[in-house]
This record gives sequence, C-alpha cells and structure tokens, in this order.
Amino acid sequence: MSSLHRLDEIIQSRKGADPTSSWTAKLLDNGPEKCAEKFGEEAVEAIIEAVKGDRDRLVSECADALYHLLVMAAARDVSLHDIEAELARREGTSGIEEKAAR
Repeated sequence: MSSLHRLDEIIQSRKGADPTSSWTAKLLDNGPEKCAEKFGEEAVEAIIEAVKGDRDRLVSECADALYHLLVMAAARDVSLHDIEAELARREGTSGIEEKAAR
C-alpha cells in the first residue's frame, strides 16, 4: 500500500472523530468550504515554490497540497479510490480530446 493510500485511510478514519484529538478531524469538522479554502492556500504555496525553484520546499509544499486535497475530497465523501477510478477512466485519452469532450 502506498503512502497516499495509507494517508487516505487515515483521513477517512478521522471523519466524525473528536476535533480536539486530530488536526484532520478538526479540518473536517470545519466543513467542506473551509477544507477547500485550506487546500487553496496550500496549492498557492506550492505554486510559489515552483516559481522560486527551490526543489526541497516544492516537495514539502506538494506534500501539504496532496494532504489537503485528500481532506477536501473526504469532506465531500470522495476517496482516493474514487479519484483513481476517474484517472483510470481517462487513461489513454489525450488531454486535448478530454477537454474538448467537456
């Protein structure tokens, strides 16, 4: 099992947990909108590091963004498995073709 799968399992297990016992539970307790806001902040921080060119900081910010993406998804009952299924569905389709089909 990959680190992302283990992380997703932990996030899913924190749903409904005591928000004083877990950062993830606290994020989820604040609702989907706040989870989305936090993901947006982390995504912007990753963008800034990508522009700056500091590889180590970019790796760190990407990890933060992935965590917050999974928390945001979990807040709307979407799991990593759901996301992987969508990626698998798109496999073999050109990004240009996929965009045109929308």
